Amino acid sequence: MKQLLILWHSRTGAAEAMARAAFEGARGEGAARLVRAAEAGPEEMLAAAGYLFAAPENLAGLSGEMKEFFDRCYYPLLGRIEGRPYAQMIAAGSDGQGAARQLARICTGWRLREVQPAMIVNTNAQTPEQILAPKTLDAATLADCRDLGAGMMAGVASGIW
Repeated sequence: MKQLLILWHSRTGAAEAMARAAFEGARGEGAARLVRAAEAGPEEMLAAAGYLFAAPENLAGLSGEMKEFFDRCYYPLLGRIEGRPYAQMIAAGSDGQGAARQLARICTGWRLREVQPAMIVNTNAQTPEQILAPKTLDAATLADCRDLGAGMMAGVASGIW
């Protein structure tokens, strides 16, 4: 059975909530795995037929733990996962485009296929206190994340991607 890997990192809970909601949606459609970026390596990537990445934007780029995953795995996977589908979910305080572009550039280097535009969830956190505070996402946002997970899993399972 083809597997979807949902790889995540979160600092304040928003990206983790997005990843967990996507996993709920994907689970109903087939074989999905939810793995924290710090615990993932090339083996998890090679075992999956498609990927959904969830991370926060920090200082206009990917969070350190997610970037560290890509740093560890980029060369061991180069030339080995080409053509596989991916999508991404970014939790941002005000923009998210920088992290989405950075992740897309890495995936372009691996020659993955983007099958869904980046889902960027803006929490509107602007002060240091708001930025560092634990985040709770609304039901509509979590429903969108579940739908993305279900759609990614359905596409991977059916082989349309």
